[in-house]
Amino acid sequence: MTGRVGRVLLLDGVDPLCGKVLRQAGIDVTTHTKLTKEQLLKEISEHDGVIVRSATKVTAEVMAASKRLCIIGRAGTGVDNIDVEAATRRGIIVMNTPGGNTLSAAEHTCTMLCSLARFVPQACAALKAGSWDRKTYMGSELHGKTLAILGLGRIGREVAKRMQAFGMITIGYDPIIPAEVTDEWGIESMSLENLWPRADYITIHTPLLPSTKNLIGEDTLARCKPGVRIVNVARGGIVDEAALLKALEAGTCGGAALDVFQEEPPTDLSLCRHPKVVCTPHLGANTVEAQQRVAVEIAQQIVDMVEGKPLVGVVNAPALTNATSNTCKPWIELAESLGRLANHLLQPADTPALDISIDLFGSGVSKMEPFLGSAVLVGVLRDVTKNDINLVNAALLAQESAVSVTIHAHPCKPVPITTTSQEALMVKVTRGTSTHVLLGSAAGGQSTLLALDGCEWESGLTLGHNMLFFSTIPSVTPLATIATRLLDVQVVVTLLMSSAPTTKEVWHVARTNTAVDLAQTIPEVHLRAQVTF
Repeated sequence: MTGRVGRVLLLDGVDPLCGKVLRQAGIDVTTHTKLTKEQLLKEISEHDGVIVRSATKVTAEVMAASKRLCIIGRAGTGVDNIDVEAATRRGIIVMNTPGGNTLSAAEHTCTMLCSLARFVPQACAALKAGSWDRKTYMGSELHGKTLAILGLGRIGREVAKRMQAFGMITIGYDPIIPAEVTDEWGIESMSLENLWPRADYITIHTPLLPSTKNLIGEDTLARCKPGVRIVNVARGGIVDEAALLKALEAGTCGGAALDVFQEEPPTDLSLCRHPKVVCTPHLGANTVEAQQRVAVEIAQQIVDMVEGKPLVGVVNAPALTNATSNTCKPWIELAESLGRLANHLLQPADTPALDISIDLFGSGVSKMEPFLGSAVLVGVLRDVTKNDINLVNAALLAQESAVSVTIHAHPCKPVPITTTSQEALMVKVTRGTSTHVLLGSAAGGQSTLLALDGCEWESGLTLGHNMLFFSTIPSVTPLATIATRLLDVQVVVTLLMSSAPTTKEVWHVARTNTAVDLAQTIPEVHLRAQVTF
């Protein structure tokens, strides 16, 4: 998933500082302002990453044109020009810069509010046309008016802070942030039903989602105070433009300030040309400072990913925030190795359904709960699914492959066998009547198998290279026979080890330099799995 970003494609006029940061980290950069679809499909196939603003559409077709693509960066906040679901399915990380545009977008919103209240653009245009008309452009004060803020994230909060300085009363709606928190910001939190009739101005700061599409529509506007004014510097599509135009023409809406549109650039300019509309061509984040900030931030996020530092701004796999750290990598490798071994040990069954139960022992490994389940799935499904699988798409592909996973963290519970390791990972897999339990640790930085189906290795079994797993009844001691058979097929044997026995069986393991084809069986010995780690 990480460490393989060698070439990055910069599009849409991303600030040159982005390329500078990437090049300083040893990453090759190709820059294009605008590409045709055919040019994009060709270029993307030769790059590991792509960074865009809002113009280029990174569709499923674009992603399918590259087997190398592993990271899509958005130098900005919204990702509606990126097919996030398709990226997740292909195991491609999607990143944005959630805070980089905040100040510029908030300032532009406040500018639009002031312009809307005082008809600044219309009066300016009239005067430039030679008309000195003071009566037509009689404005209104913002002081004492109620501003309803839809979405109280970074931008919404900054808008509230600035407009409170104008003496505006701020109310708001956010489905996540509790009322006691918004109270500290001077914003009265309320339901949408109660918000509509109180607002003199409504400003939107939510993403475009199925739940927010046409949020400001005919029904909403009918519930608002007569003369309400609408400001949208968020995303086109949140406001139903046809309904807004109808309300403006009817006089039930007193004005609108729009920076974003359903279609960009809009081909139907009826709304833009309405005398009560202030409009700008998607300028919310269009400042020198914001573009430099997001360019540097997205570049640094990619460099951090390559260098194994905590991830920031991951849209489609937020649980992976710390998965690239040097502390976590050995445990991810262990989880994948245990999953891979478990898959090879499982016997074919009538049902493809697979149940996986994962237990984490120790405080350190328990903190890795968000992604170790996905790591086990990567190991289990790597040889099963037709798709390339990694931590980004493992959960999705598991769901489609009839695999269920439960994971439990036990930060204070000891490892369930006698061992020097204070932390361990236990994986139990069941398919049909076949069940296996694997216990391992990466406390020493290496993937070590501690126990398999109750059979323990006192000093642990390091997983690596090609390994053959045999089982026998406790009375059989087959290591010499196994060694002889392996030498007969001319492979180099680097390890032969047996587990402590249970009352039912003993596991014997041979590590070889290459995969082995054992055409002949070994008497009283069952070859249960051969795995290359």
